[in-house]
Amino acid sequence: MGRGSQCMVGKDRIPIRGLHCLCMFGTVNLTLRAKLALLYGTIVAVTLAGFAGIAYVTVSNELLRNLDASLERAGSSLLDIIRKEQQQARKPLASLRSRGRLSKTDPLRVDILDRPNMRNFVGPILGSGTVAPEDPVWSAVYEHMLLNSSSTALQLATDDGAVAWKSDNLGTDSLPTYGMFAREASSAKPAPIFSHYWLRGERYRIVMITADVASVTAAYPLSEVDETLRRLFSLMLYGMPMALVISGILGWFIARGSLKSVDDITRSARSITASNLQLRLPRSPNNDEIARLIDTLNEMIARLEQSFAQVRQFTSDASHELKTPLAILMGELGVALRRPMSVEEYQATLASCLEEVERLTNVVQGLLEISRAESGQVTIERAPVSLSVLVGDICDDMLLMADSKGVGFTTDIASNVMIEGDKTRLHQAVLNIIENAIKYTPQGGFVRVELLAIDGKARLLVSDTGIGIAAEDLTHIYDRFYRVDKARSKDIQGTGLGLSIVKWILDAHHATIDVVSAEGAGTTFKITFVTL
Repeated sequence: MGRGSQCMVGKDRIPIRGLHCLCMFGTVNLTLRAKLALLYGTIVAVTLAGFAGIAYVTVSNELLRNLDASLERAGSSLLDIIRKEQQQARKPLASLRSRGRLSKTDPLRVDILDRPNMRNFVGPILGSGTVAPEDPVWSAVYEHMLLNSSSTALQLATDDGAVAWKSDNLGTDSLPTYGMFAREASSAKPAPIFSHYWLRGERYRIVMITADVASVTAAYPLSEVDETLRRLFSLMLYGMPMALVISGILGWFIARGSLKSVDDITRSARSITASNLQLRLPRSPNNDEIARLIDTLNEMIARLEQSFAQVRQFTSDASHELKTPLAILMGELGVALRRPMSVEEYQATLASCLEEVERLTNVVQGLLEISRAESGQVTIERAPVSLSVLVGDICDDMLLMADSKGVGFTTDIASNVMIEGDKTRLHQAVLNIIENAIKYTPQGGFVRVELLAIDGKARLLVSDTGIGIAAEDLTHIYDRFYRVDKARSKDIQGTGLGLSIVKWILDAHHATIDVVSAEGAGTTFKITFVTL
């Protein structure tokens, strides 16, 4: 597998450029629980690594800062002692020795003062190796050395850089002087200079301080600091893997507990099929993301239940609407085949068959139109339409139908009412409403059509004194194949699709339709358009 190869992870293809995809056990398919645990462990690892790095650098800098401060205090204290003693009168060496014996409870200090090899460091180093025992300055220097750590190396130098005195732990070695570094630096201000220095194969931290009386170089080996940092690094090196293992285990259990609700949802969802869509997922007591997911899934299941119910109802209603004309066709054609008939009888049979075929055609055409509309295949043309002319033409045509049924028909149509829309579709919707009003109004009843223009709105009112619609049927009149009380409308021909198509046409024109009806008292449809 070379450059640009791909690794299959679950069902997804993840291209890996410039790398090889290692799939030792076939395709890698991590569960969400494992992914969360891995992500949690990765975040903890990165956090620990960053924290460890910052902690290591911080501790290292802090140790070095404290060491620098300690060395600076030691050097500054020595310079202060020299400055103070120079301002006082010279005293005999006996005074220093007696001062050393003032504390009888400090045998170590007395012993050091009495040791002959220490007397070589009471005074300055002379060419003959002797000392000046009467100088109180060097006595004070020697006393200062007794109070400082034996690991701290001190060295005094004159202004010209010559070494005047150094501590016993330096032996024959010397430390750099302030003058050496000051000449190399860009500025010669008397500020302390900190640096590293190798002495006898060991790294030292040094500070060089200068004053008007002399310059001091204080040094301390970095072995203790390095050892502390090594211990800290070892602690981090062994502690971080343990912390990662613990965090990984905790992350696994946390992910497991967090996803337990998801497992419960999965098991419950698998038990819900098309035959028991009335079931719902158990509601979580917590108002969290899982609870919102459950609510969303339950809402989706409710919509599925409603859709399945509509499909079943649609199938039943469509079968019923198609079965009746087909049964009539089969019966009449069977009679015509079984016995001889006169020409008039054959004509009557063919006319009846043609009527049923037209009914089937209307049902199929209505279904096709609704299906195309819902799938977005029907285009609504947008053009100025005179609603006054359109409603007037339809009323002229419907007047003949009303007269033939003995139904009174009156109109009140406002002039110059203009709207924007598809003239053909609008004609279809208005015709259906007015035709239904005449169809469901018995002989002797009345139908009234009004078109009003009110506040930029066009309002079409179609009222009748027909059989009316029961209250429980009002919410279903726009459903496909829905018919009101069949006992009262069984003699009225229809497909049960007209109002469904009307509702779709009006919605496409951003118009609203309302209905007010009472059983046995008539019906009023109110359609509202936006005028131009």
